[in-house]
Amino acid sequence: MTDNTTVRTAAQDAPPTTRDRRTDSVGAADIRPAARGVDARPAARGVDAQSVALVAVFTSLLVAAAVVPGIPVGGLGVPITLQTLAVVLTGLVLGPLRGGLAVALYLLLGFVGLPVFSAGQSGLQVLSGPTAGYLVSFLLAAVVVGAAARGVVRRARRSLVVPLLLLASFVTTVAVVHALGVVGLMVNLRLPLPAAIAADLPFLPGDLVKDVVAVVSAAAVHRAFPDVLVRTRRPRA
Repeated sequence: MTDNTTVRTAAQDAPPTTRDRRTDSVGAADIRPAARGVDARPAARGVDAQSVALVAVFTSLLVAAAVVPGIPVGGLGVPITLQTLAVVLTGLVLGPLRGGLAVALYLLLGFVGLPVFSAGQSGLQVLSGPTAGYLVSFLLAAVVVGAAARGVVRRARRSLVVPLLLLASFVTTVAVVHALGVVGLMVNLRLPLPAAIAADLPFLPGDLVKDVVAVVSAAAVHRAFPDVLVRTRRPRA
């Protein structure tokens, strides 16, 4: 009895063998990857409760920008409205998905009869008017400039964020908003291309100035709230 107890005690007190140490190491290795599984890269922001609130806020901003009367600019002859500024700002801040949702909701409200378009217009009949091309372009513009903003904010160096956002906004304004606006003038007013471009050009300088305002505002938002457009991925369990 005493001998057996002595043998068992000695076996328990003996240092672990090489095989035991290897087994312990494997067990620890199974645990360590969970602690190492951290991905700090910025990820695209999805649609969650906060996103729903932001979409509602920016939809309200689009409505407010549309109902504000145009700002007269004297001898230039073309009043400045705030719609394109609100559209570009929405895409720059919210990105392509949520920005597109905000603009789509704004358009839907107008098409079902709420007077949320410029000069209090509403209904599907606006699609037969001279502003139809511009209205249609708003959704595409928000998606395009939002996608560009997401890429810039996620990948570009901080010193390049504002210049790249300006470039993206200028290109979107010219190649999307004004290009589709010209097409709308040609289709609904039956204008030839030169006449449609001539009717559109007076609005371009003001829209480019509004792009600058939108970019400066969006850059300030992203500096103050870096999680609005992209967020850091959480450690994996």
